[in-house]
Amino acid sequence: MQICPYLEYSFSILGKKWNGLILHYLSLCQNGSAHFSEIKRDLTDITPRALSLKLSELVDYELIIKRVTAAPTVIIAYELTEKGRSLTAALEPIQKWALHYQNQP
Repeated sequence: MQICPYLEYSFSILGKKWNGLILHYLSLCQNGSAHFSEIKRDLTDITPRALSLKLSELVDYELIIKRVTAAPTVIIAYELTEKGRSLTAALEPIQKWALHYQNQP
């Protein structure tokens, strides 16, 4: 029997610590966008270094984009791409499953 390569690809992304939570967090934000400091504030257990690495990894997967605005000061925001929004939508049934089964034997 052979493992489905599409599931393997999906889990290679989502199986890494923080990736799914960061994507879910951005999906809850207005316009699917947030600043580094907002993400760090709300995902309290992640270190700044780990968050930076994970955001770069998600940019490499083309699930989020890093927007840099040169206003009077530099403003950096991370935003879900269409690919990222599609993945977070695919996670909703898994979230419902966990809600139903997490406290059951």
